[in-house]
Amino acid sequence: MSKSMFEVYLNEVADEGLRAKLKAEFERTTKKFGLVFERHSPEGIRMPKSEVRRGHTVIREVDGKFYKVRAISGDAVSLADEHGDLVEEELSNVTSARQFGEVVFPGLKTLGSVRTGNPEDPAHVVINGENFHALEMLRYTHAESVDLIYIDPPYNTGNKTWLYNDHYVAEQDSFRHSKWLSFMERRLTLAKKLLKPTGVIIVAIGDDEHHRLRMLMDQVFGDQNFISDVVWQGGRKNDSLYISNGADYMLVYARNMSSLDESGVRWREEKAGLHEVLEAGRKAWAESGQEEKLATSFMRRWFKEQPKESPVRALSRNVYFLPDGTLCRDDNISKPGDWGYYYDVLHPLTGKAVPTPERGWVFQESTMNRAIAEGRIIFRDDHTKPISVKRALASTAGIVPQSVFERQRTHSGRHLQDIFGDKRFPFPKDHEILMRWIRLAAPKNAVILDFFGGSGTTAEAVIRLNAEDNGKRQCMLVTNNELSAKDDAALRKAGYQPGTAEYEAKGVFHHVTKPRLETVVTGLRADGSTYSDGLTANMEFLELTYLEESRVHAALEYESLAPLFWLKSGAVGPVIQSSQDTPDYGWNEESSMAALFNAGKAAELAELLTTRPNHVKHVFIITDSPEQGDLAGEAFGDAITVEPIYGSYLDAFQINRSDS
Repeated sequence: MSKSMFEVYLNEVADEGLRAKLKAEFERTTKKFGLVFERHSPEGIRMPKSEVRRGHTVIREVDGKFYKVRAISGDAVSLADEHGDLVEEELSNVTSARQFGEVVFPGLKTLGSVRTGNPEDPAHVVINGENFHALEMLRYTHAESVDLIYIDPPYNTGNKTWLYNDHYVAEQDSFRHSKWLSFMERRLTLAKKLLKPTGVIIVAIGDDEHHRLRMLMDQVFGDQNFISDVVWQGGRKNDSLYISNGADYMLVYARNMSSLDESGVRWREEKAGLHEVLEAGRKAWAESGQEEKLATSFMRRWFKEQPKESPVRALSRNVYFLPDGTLCRDDNISKPGDWGYYYDVLHPLTGKAVPTPERGWVFQESTMNRAIAEGRIIFRDDHTKPISVKRALASTAGIVPQSVFERQRTHSGRHLQDIFGDKRFPFPKDHEILMRWIRLAAPKNAVILDFFGGSGTTAEAVIRLNAEDNGKRQCMLVTNNELSAKDDAALRKAGYQPGTAEYEAKGVFHHVTKPRLETVVTGLRADGSTYSDGLTANMEFLELTYLEESRVHAALEYESLAPLFWLKSGAVGPVIQSSQDTPDYGWNEESSMAALFNAGKAAELAELLTTRPNHVKHVFIITDSPEQGDLAGEAFGDAITVEPIYGSYLDAFQINRSDS
């Protein structure tokens, strides 16, 4: 039965409740089009630093399965499996864990920092933790705040390169594709909520899951938001029997294509001579006395004076200035590749409508009116000729990137080996490739997220890009501390379990990511040898922790939550902790956050922030009384965001709920 006919019959059912039930059942049983896969039980996570308690979930080391603790007696523990069957085990042979739907309370613990950058610049943040929980936590700190997400998830080649429910997924696993899709769907769904309306996500992938990921991305982000399927040809495989399959892919989607179009952004790679032209534009604007027409005539004369072979000649077509002195070129104002908006635009002299492009205007009418008021629209002598828009030359004088490019993958391996002085991580991504795409897809002050952080390539790319163009980009990188299947087996055989110092020291965060980024920023390797002169950047290394519920409800966990507040405030300067010396409030002139522990001292803190130099953007009020919190918030000016945190405040930071 077609859906349309079903709806006709459904409307004949008088009972509204029955109608709703019938519709829900129809939707449930009707075959879906597109990507259909078995959605596996969401994965659980080890929590080796949490105490094993009665009623909690644990992993039994002998079989790697999840159990519920029924009783604890001395060094023995009674466990129940998923069927309720009881098993007796030694307490030392089980590890605390949580499964999806079991609420956990996240915190963050500082593992170190590097400060070589400007104190006013935000810190790049590296979080060691399970990325699903980290993404849920970031919904509090960065909802709709991320400009660009780049991820390089497991390619699911069958070579035991990733874990699902604490087990490495091998080629022999008949459910490996659906497990991978379940794993990815949950994370992409959360990631979408972190992107700005103009945000973009880039997902790297190989042949094994490329076609499935494209359909999954269509499902999560909407096929109307697809931008490109970029092919990276990384080298020839001369030992291939048939075809050298040396390509990887990058699927690129917008959070909302309409919002991205409305922003006026165009992805272009810089043309030769651009900086020379922009400098000439600044000089022409100054010499003209900031008069648009005169400055334009100066620029056109300057172009004519340049040698014919000079690359700046390619940038000489139709230059203009904005009222603020920005050097521009004219650009098409019709909707590219799609149908736009239709309305009349009146010529300022004749009062009659100018020609409307066949595909419609790229701007909505309100945006067009604002552009006209700002002097960004170029009208000709009368209404019979089409109009165009002024776009900043710095953002439009470039080459459109192609969807296929070539670069040998061996560069990245040699680069990482040079950083460490040894080879400790296979197949890292190429930081120069990432620099190129970050430069294209995100502004200079972008917030960039990578929640499959691996060896830390994305963070290095952002740091180097900032050094290159004086950008203020901030990178947030999430990586776990997983080991390769080979190292995992060897350490377990030697008697070292997850959570022991020997085991954790070989994980990717402690062994690769953290020392790599410390070396890149400071210029010194862990052994004291010199790698480089270093780079200017601020970095904070954090670990996702799980807090005890009893302490949560007693409101005793501010210390573990302060880094979350700091992240939300902008991650500038130090994290503000409570102190016996200043029990009423905490602040620092270099920090973007302040914390008020005594609502009665709000006026005192507000006075300090008003009269002393500081970078505080966000004040968190810790109080048991909503009335006191609201009243205290009134003491602070509009330039500061005030957020009261009431009562058992950590209740607000529950994650891993089945309804999230």
